[in-house]
Amino acid sequence: MKKIFNDAKSALEGVVFDGMTVMSGGFGLCGIPENLIAALRDTGVKDLTVISNNAGVDDFGLGLLLQTRQIKKMISSYVGENKEFERQYLSGELELEFNPQGTLAERCRAGGAGIPGFFTKTGVGTLIAEGKEHKEFDGETYIMETGLVADLSIVKAWKGDEQGNLIFRKTARNFNPMMASAGKVTIAEVEEIVPLGSLDPDNIHTPGIFVQRIIKGEHEKRIEQRTVRERENA
Repeated sequence: MKKIFNDAKSALEGVVFDGMTVMSGGFGLCGIPENLIAALRDTGVKDLTVISNNAGVDDFGLGLLLQTRQIKKMISSYVGENKEFERQYLSGELELEFNPQGTLAERCRAGGAGIPGFFTKTGVGTLIAEGKEHKEFDGETYIMETGLVADLSIVKAWKGDEQGNLIFRKTARNFNPMMASAGKVTIAEVEEIVPLGSLDPDNIHTPGIFVQRIIKGEHEKRIEQRTVRERENA
């Protein structure tokens, strides 16, 4: 099965449709599949439910899909860097399902592992717990969260081989690996495609069995928040 595609546009052909659910990996602007997000925008697909820890910034990442009103609902943890997100949510144009960050990560991992639900203490006694099943274990109250799966997962890795085995670097491992396993179709964009057999099997984070398509991308690698100070005089 040929998994390598020439570009993001061709990799998305035949797998996108209106109303679909998309998982988008990354943490802040680190490790986001920026080429695939831009190509997804260009398809014109609409009414998307997007599962992502962040919502990008106004002119980059998932912010591009918010600008074009292609996202109907976000399932997220932290969205504080995007003014357009705030505007759409407060005006009722955008649905939002907030999740504690660890809960969101576990929901994605559970979906990829075929686990339909799990219990956690996080969120007990808060708005997060409203309408969810409560259960006691060893005298402590827990709430049930459901696993998440997506029609399409788009992820960004450091290296990948011809069969889609992936290695992520540092902060990019926060959501990409579990989202890669939870998509019915997973497309990975990587910084480098290497020959099969050149990756140390012990260092592979996502086995190629989870990845259907792979592209080599060109990455801007923006810094979400830059804090600098003037150099002190010697």
